[in-house]
Amino acid sequence: MGLNDTPSSERVHIGIFGMRNAGKSSLLNAIAGQPLAVVSETAGTTTDPVRKSMELLPVGPVLLIDTPGIDDAGELGEKRVEKARQVLRQTDAAVLVVDSRLGKSAHDLELLRAFDSAGVPHVTAFSKCDLLEDRPGIAKDEIFVSAETGENIEALKERIAAAVRTEGEKLRIVGDLLHPADFAVLVVPIDASAPKGRLILPQQQTIRDILEADAAAVVVKEFELRETLESLGKRPALVITDSQVFAKVSADTPPDMPLTSFSILMARYKGLLDASVRGVLELDMISDGDKILIAEGCTHHRQCDDIGTVKLPRWIRQHTGKKPEFEFTSGGGFPDDLSPYSLIVHCGGCMINGREMKYRQREAASQGVPITNFGVLIAHMQGILKRCVSIFPHLSAEFEE
Repeated sequence: MGLNDTPSSERVHIGIFGMRNAGKSSLLNAIAGQPLAVVSETAGTTTDPVRKSMELLPVGPVLLIDTPGIDDAGELGEKRVEKARQVLRQTDAAVLVVDSRLGKSAHDLELLRAFDSAGVPHVTAFSKCDLLEDRPGIAKDEIFVSAETGENIEALKERIAAAVRTEGEKLRIVGDLLHPADFAVLVVPIDASAPKGRLILPQQQTIRDILEADAAAVVVKEFELRETLESLGKRPALVITDSQVFAKVSADTPPDMPLTSFSILMARYKGLLDASVRGVLELDMISDGDKILIAEGCTHHRQCDDIGTVKLPRWIRQHTGKKPEFEFTSGGGFPDDLSPYSLIVHCGGCMINGREMKYRQREAASQGVPITNFGVLIAHMQGILKRCVSIFPHLSAEFEE
């Protein structure tokens, strides 16, 4: 996978914020070296976030996001401001763009407080400095820039790169569970919901991580698993399955052979696994009329037997014998008020970055709403959750009597 192929969820997200007409779009174009965002003297030209994937050395693949002005007004303007706030939830590093002729406004100061509150490293760029006659003193985390002349654009890139935090060693999907020369068997159903000509992102990422661990991946369909395991001359280190075929795969995999799912591995990768194992117990406390939120990080065409909107509700009703109400969100949408829900069931989150997933988990915890994951939920309903997380020894205490 080259830099241009890196999924947006795996890129460092750099948000560009500020007031209308502060020069955000011009600065994005200058950093990217391309005329990506529409630039106009008319305030409020940017109505939706503009995203640009690029490489920023020495960080690597990044995603630049130009946001609507934080001071937009009116009913439509408030919706644009909300989109800017949604971007902040995803932001690994922020650039606050301030018109150097006007200085920081109350909105700018509010943004700085929001960055600090969210733990987002940031740089303040005083734009349009070529129009200044005199330049006042600035703090060390501030810089004068001009998209028109190119002044300090390279220096700003260096500031952004320096601001990006590397929070410890990069997490692995599965590679840290394997040794060189190990192999894993991956069970990948090919059905109506499978994308034509390719595997879904978690499957691609898992295969890549296995190869980076100097291990091997054997990929089979669910009805090929039993014969494959019998014909292999070596015991696999792990069987990884699509959660939707957990029941068949569990039956066809010897009890002493480690088994888990792509969704459970993604929950671990995104930092949601521990909370998911604790939160899934709430499923057995569900009553008629309770609300369950099913949240997906991507938007896709719904098939007739869609996992999120059709299968999971059906399986939950069958498992609990109750009639809860279901609500659904997808993509960047996630409710601010989670209090109406008795349980949140989240997808693996392959299409959202780690910071956004941490935000969702933090909001659920702060509002006292249990949250779990598609794969964890399905394994629990199949009665095989303990088996499917046994490869993570720290979770064993969750199953002690």
